[in-house]
Amino acid sequence: MDQKMQAPDPEGAARVLHEVAERSAKILGEFAKKDHASSFAAAAGDELGIAKAYMDLYSRMLANPAALTAFSANLMFDYMHLWQSSWLKVMGAPAPAVAEPAKGDSRFKDDDWRSNFLFDYIKQSYLIAARQIQHAVASVDGLSPESEKKVAFFTRQYVDALSPSNFALTNPQVLRETLASGGQNLLKGLNNLLADIEKGNGSLRISMTDEKAFQLGRNVAATPGKVVYQTELMQLLQFEPTTAEAYRTPLVIIPPWINKYYILDLRPSNSFIKWALDRGHTVFVLSWVNPDARLAQMGFEDYMKQGPLAALEAVEQATGEREVNFIGYCLGGTLLGATLGYLAQKNQIHRVRSATFFVSLLDFSAPGELGVFIDEAQVQNLEKKMNERGYLEGSEMSSTFNLLRANDLVWSFVINNYLMGKDPFPFDLLYWNSDSTRMPARMHSFYLRNMYLKNLLGVPGGITLDGVPIDLSKVTVPAYFVSTAEDHIAPWKTTYRGSRFLGGEVRFVLGGSGHIAGIVNPPAANKYHYWTNEAHPDSADEWFATATRRPGSWWEDWQAWMDARNSGQKALARRPGDGALRVLEDAPGSYVMLRLGS
Repeated sequence: MDQKMQAPDPEGAARVLHEVAERSAKILGEFAKKDHASSFAAAAGDELGIAKAYMDLYSRMLANPAALTAFSANLMFDYMHLWQSSWLKVMGAPAPAVAEPAKGDSRFKDDDWRSNFLFDYIKQSYLIAARQIQHAVASVDGLSPESEKKVAFFTRQYVDALSPSNFALTNPQVLRETLASGGQNLLKGLNNLLADIEKGNGSLRISMTDEKAFQLGRNVAATPGKVVYQTELMQLLQFEPTTAEAYRTPLVIIPPWINKYYILDLRPSNSFIKWALDRGHTVFVLSWVNPDARLAQMGFEDYMKQGPLAALEAVEQATGEREVNFIGYCLGGTLLGATLGYLAQKNQIHRVRSATFFVSLLDFSAPGELGVFIDEAQVQNLEKKMNERGYLEGSEMSSTFNLLRANDLVWSFVINNYLMGKDPFPFDLLYWNSDSTRMPARMHSFYLRNMYLKNLLGVPGGITLDGVPIDLSKVTVPAYFVSTAEDHIAPWKTTYRGSRFLGGEVRFVLGGSGHIAGIVNPPAANKYHYWTNEAHPDSADEWFATATRRPGSWWEDWQAWMDARNSGQKALARRPGDGALRVLEDAPGSYVMLRLGS
């Protein structure tokens, strides 16, 4: 910590203070104009049910004084042990740590958290308190499952927020920067904070990357192609081939419509679309529109009819092929499953040669921590908001997803942007993550109620789309499911249960990492690993117990699986515009260009 303080830069400080003053005045003026009654009502009404859950917790804790006494005693013993260990360390004696950060916890990676007596003590004090608080909360008996999930989740949020790494005076890295810059980092951080509030129109919208470093069609979403068809809800992109010959059966990708399709087309080095083209696939992708109030009454069945069903007909016109290989990613995979059920009932399932599901839920019985935000009361409140404006704002859903990994996707940026005063680093994946889209009110209400609340997709006839009862057991096309071991959005054991709903051959593969990084994992990167199993037993635990761990990326396993089902049938590669569909515009198309707030 022995850093020399830099002489103040009066001109730089004056410039930053001037920007701060201008931004503050503008934000305060906008705040004064707004009607805050609905915000105050939401807070008072406890829409998330947090207050109710904690009142239930406190009443049960008070009813068990022995447990409270044990918690206090354990906390005291841990602190006494820490005090003893710290003094032994000061005197040069070996002393093991009382509390260590979890593996992968990057908050305390700075050397001073270990080597400096004071910061090591602060770190361990925090970790002890965090451990004991979360243990005490988890040990309370008699809570309803809903209250138990909410208490566990929001206690973790509270504990994470109070980490000493999140405060300037208890973060050694921030203190060093403050001394070295003469406090310029804190001034610049304040300016960054105000800029993010401006960007969020009065709400904090944390900048995760330098958005000016990316341009759609130039350095992201840049694989050459054309828009060859469109509906109100999607544009169909066909990409230029990169091989002389291609598989006869086209590959059609259905991305989720909470984000843009180009998660699968970031840079050439990690683009799944580019990789598939290089392996001889004729690739089409649905690029969903960013809906506004005009599309409020578009339902789940509209997304099916104007999405994969419309694409099926359009691809036939473009290529002359009646069959396609489908891929569905996340929510796109849920839609794919429903679409296959629809086609099976309409005796049209023969038009799909294979179906691949990327981290997709067909069963919603255990949706993980997302379930904290989805119960009857919360869905009713959300429906009220959506019906007022016609849609769910994409940034609201994005904020919920970020909370699932708050230390990585919230607090790390608070430290970098506001305490260190640094600009966020250009990162294509985080640029995509900030490019979320809205959800039409009718569609999203149907999705939350019938999938998350009632879990009806896997029930034969549980949901009806365009007058057709959906039965996934009638889906007999070969299916490839890939999930990821650390997925917080689509937990892999739940996706495994969904894979059992289908009535045909299923291959289930488990990748490393999470919902995005585990999917966007090109073989050339040589990262992570994956598990395979030729069997498909009843439970995920049975599957994993006999699975084989393999190095590298599951992409090549998928390609081998596809080769076996396409029988090597190839033809001259087809270019956009070769068939009956005319080219409408260049990829990535106009639908993908509309960013929130633009």
